[in-house]
Amino acid sequence: MIAHLILACWIAGESPASSFRLPSNAPRQHHRRQQQRSGQLEPVRPYSSLVLPATSSFSSQSPLQRRRTRSIQRLASGDDVDVLLATDHAPCFDNGFCINAASDGITAAETDSNDAAGEAIQRLGGMTGPTVWSEFGRLAQENDVANLGQGFPDWLPPDFAVESLVSATIDSTKSPHQYTRTAGHPNLVRQLARRYSTHLGRTVDAMNEVAVTVGASQALYLCLQTLVKPGDEVILFEPFFDLYENQIKLAGGTPVYVPLTFVPYIDGQDDVVTGGTWVLEPEKLEEKISSKTRAIILNSPHNPTGKVFTRSEMESIAESVVQAGPQCVVISDEVYKYIVHSPPKEEVGASAPGHVHFASLPNMWDRTITVSSAGKTFSATGWQVGWCIGPSHLISPIQQLLPYVQFCASTVIQEALARSLPRADEPYEGHDSYYEYLNSKYRRKRDLLGKALKDAGFAIPDYDKTPGGGFFIFARITPEMRRALPSDRMESPFASNPAAPGGKARLDWALCQWMAEERGVLCIPSSPFFSRERAAGGASDEFIRVAFCKTDETIERAAEALKGLRSPLEVEEREDSDGDIIEGRGEAEAVSAGSSGNVVINGVGVTTQ
Repeated sequence: MIAHLILACWIAGESPASSFRLPSNAPRQHHRRQQQRSGQLEPVRPYSSLVLPATSSFSSQSPLQRRRTRSIQRLASGDDVDVLLATDHAPCFDNGFCINAASDGITAAETDSNDAAGEAIQRLGGMTGPTVWSEFGRLAQENDVANLGQGFPDWLPPDFAVESLVSATIDSTKSPHQYTRTAGHPNLVRQLARRYSTHLGRTVDAMNEVAVTVGASQALYLCLQTLVKPGDEVILFEPFFDLYENQIKLAGGTPVYVPLTFVPYIDGQDDVVTGGTWVLEPEKLEEKISSKTRAIILNSPHNPTGKVFTRSEMESIAESVVQAGPQCVVISDEVYKYIVHSPPKEEVGASAPGHVHFASLPNMWDRTITVSSAGKTFSATGWQVGWCIGPSHLISPIQQLLPYVQFCASTVIQEALARSLPRADEPYEGHDSYYEYLNSKYRRKRDLLGKALKDAGFAIPDYDKTPGGGFFIFARITPEMRRALPSDRMESPFASNPAAPGGKARLDWALCQWMAEERGVLCIPSSPFFSRERAAGGASDEFIRVAFCKTDETIERAAEALKGLRSPLEVEEREDSDGDIIEGRGEAEAVSAGSSGNVVINGVGVTTQ
C-alpha cells in the first residue's frame, strides 16, 4: 500500500516525502519522563558528570563558549532527552548527521579503558575518539551555515533512478523484498559485467568476477580483510581519504605514505600564492615499495584533491607493482569515475571520458581489484550499493567472506540500480547520456563555487591547465586568508581540539572552524587527510576541502558568506624589479600595471602532468 502511494505521488509530480509525516514522538517522550519521575526508569543522564560553567561567568565568555554553555544547560535540564541521550561516537563519514552537539568544550567522565576492548578496537589505537566528521557535523547543526563540507549531493537522484526504485519496489512478479544471491543480485551483476567488459576491453564473468557490497566502503574493507595479514604494508598516496588508514589497521596492516607533490603555477615568490597541480613523483613510490607491500590503494579521481591520475602516472604505479613482487595488488577506488569535469586531453575518448581504468593497463587485470559504487554517480549515497570487479582469484575470497559480514546488500536497491544503469546511457536533459549531463552540471557548479573562492581570496586550480574530477575543490589558503583569521583562533582554547589530528587545531582547522562559527560557511580542514606526522609538520596547513555537490542556492549562499572574508582586508601592492605594481592576490594569474599604465595579464604558469 505504501509503495503504491509513493508511486501515485511520483506520477502526480509530488514529492513522496511531502505526503508523509512521521508520527510525533511526544507521547513516547512524555511516557519516558513519567517513568523517570516515578522511579520505574533510571534517569538517563549522559552529561551528569559535566562541569557546568558558573552563571556568573557567562557574560565574560566568548560567543562560542556561551553557545556551548547554553547547549550544556539545555541538556542538563532534560530537554531533548530522547534525541541527545549520549555523545554519538559514530564517525559520521560525509553524511552530515552527527548527534554530538555538546561533546566539545566539556569535561566528561573518563571513558572505559581500551584494555578490555576487542582486537579491532585495539588496532585502531587512539583513533577511536571524536573525528573531523563528528566535529564538523556538530558545527553544522549548531550554526546556521551553508554546508560545503559533507560529500553528498543535496538534491534528488535523477528521475529515472527514482522511477526504477519505485517500479522495483512494487514489482510483484520479481518480489525483490527477500534475500538475493549473497555475492550480488543476478540482474545487477550481469549489468555490471556487461559494462566493465566494455570499460576494460575483456569479458568479465558476472558470477565469478563481480561481488556486490554495502557501499564502496565495505568493498574496500573486504578487499583489505581478504588480502592483508599482520605485518603487511599498504601504500597510500597522501593526502588520502581518511577511511583508508583505519581500514588498513583493522586488517592488521601498516599504512605506508607516499606524498603527492603540489606544484604551484607560480613558485618562488612568497607573496604570491597560486593554485597548482598535484603530481606523483615515481621515485617517491619506488622508495617505499618493498617485498612487504601487499597492496597499493589508488583513488582516481582523487578525494580530497580532485586530482585525476594521468596514464603515465598509472603506468609508473604498474611498474612498482611488478617491482614489489607477485604478492602486490592494486585496489583501485573509482567511485568518482563518471565525474571528470576537466578531463585530460588525451583521455577524452575513453568509455568514461577522462578516466583511465587501472585494470585496463597491460598485465594489470590479474593484479587489480576495481572498487566503485552507485552513490556518487546517481546522487544517491544512501542507496549503499558498491562492488568489486577483478579476477576470480581476488574476487572469490571476497565472495566467501560476504555472508559472514551481511547476507546480502538490499535486494530492492540492487534491482533498482540494475534497472537504472541501461537508462543512464540514454539521452538525458538535452545531453547524449546522463553521464554527459552529470559532468556538465558539476562543471557549472565547480565554476560557480570557484569564482566565489577566488573572490574571497583563496587560490584554486586552473582547470584549463589541471585535469580535475570528483566534486571537491582543494582550495589553498593565501596570506590574505591568514590575516583574516583572528589571531586568538590559533591560541587556547581554540588550539586544543581532541577531534583534530594530534589534538591540535592547526591553521586549516582553525580557519574552517572560524568560518563555520562566525561567517556562516562550513568547509573541511585538510589535516585529517594527511598522516599525523606530516600534518604536525605543517604539510596540511595551506589547504581546505570544499564541496560543490550542492544546490545552486547553497553555493550562492556560501558565496555571499565568503564575501565577508576579504572585505576588511586591504589588497597588498608590491613593486617588481622593473618598478611595476603587482597585486598580490594568490590567484593563478597575476595582474600587473605596466609602465604605460595599461593592465597586463601575466599568464605565467607551470603545467605539470
